Amino acid sequence: MYDVVLLTLGAGCGSPRVPVLACADALSAQGAKVETVTADSDAEIDAVLDGRRVIVATAADGQLRAVVRRLVRQYAPAPSKRPADLPPNRTIPDLPAIGVLSMDPKGDDLASRLGLPRDPADVAAAVLGDKVRRFDLLRNDGGSVTLDGALVGGTGPSSWRGRVEVDDAVLSDGQDPILACVVGNSTGYTQFDGYPLLTTPDPADGVVEVAVAVPVVTRRLLRQPRLRLEVRRARGRAVAITPRDEEIGYVDDGVKATLSHKRSWWVEPGAWAVYVR
Repeated sequence: MYDVVLLTLGAGCGSPRVPVLACADALSAQGAKVETVTADSDAEIDAVLDGRRVIVATAADGQLRAVVRRLVRQYAPAPSKRPADLPPNRTIPDLPAIGVLSMDPKGDDLASRLGLPRDPADVAAAVLGDKVRRFDLLRNDGGSVTLDGALVGGTGPSSWRGRVEVDDAVLSDGQDPILACVVGNSTGYTQFDGYPLLTTPDPADGVVEVAVAVPVVTRRLLRQPRLRLEVRRARGRAVAITPRDEEIGYVDDGVKATLSHKRSWWVEPGAWAVYVR
């Protein structure tokens, strides 16, 4: 039977919460050796990625991303040591599967949008089995990853300017005022202010979907000008955003940050995996 680590992230978590205890009990009942670990740093996450089966107990999508980011760091080869058998559309090999245990089984998180097991006992059964689903992830040139998506701007009424390119398609040349730009892998950022942004997000289709929302003034004879939102979309292998403003707020897998220089994301098809029933 397997050794399993139940990994909780974040300082001040205190005693293991009910879903963690229930999952640990279900694992033990099946004969697994279980260790419960709380990690407060990258080094502490790295310490449990040692070949044992890992269940990530997530209170937020950013915590799941933090673990996958460390897996990428661990398994990504240096460009000078690229294996001959690595697919041409990938920079990392298949990452080992992980289990995902939501701290809010009824919440709207990435695990629910991916259709993953929600009940602690179901998560335990999945991790002790051998069935997995593989999903795409997005790497970026800042050294991080995105599992769900990034929303650039869109957190207030103000607009920003920047060049947005998806492969050879230019969604904005830097002159347009942009209210929001979504770099999407899954289904977390499908709307902005009631307007549909991503139309066909699929976390396993091997492409990144990008949408840019631009306000457009329509002038009509003898009538007041009308403001409408134009949404431009493209799908491809990679996206680059070059801001012209000094600093733009964005949210990546639920984690807030700022963008002040060019940032590129590219898709790694089927790179990460999750245990499923």
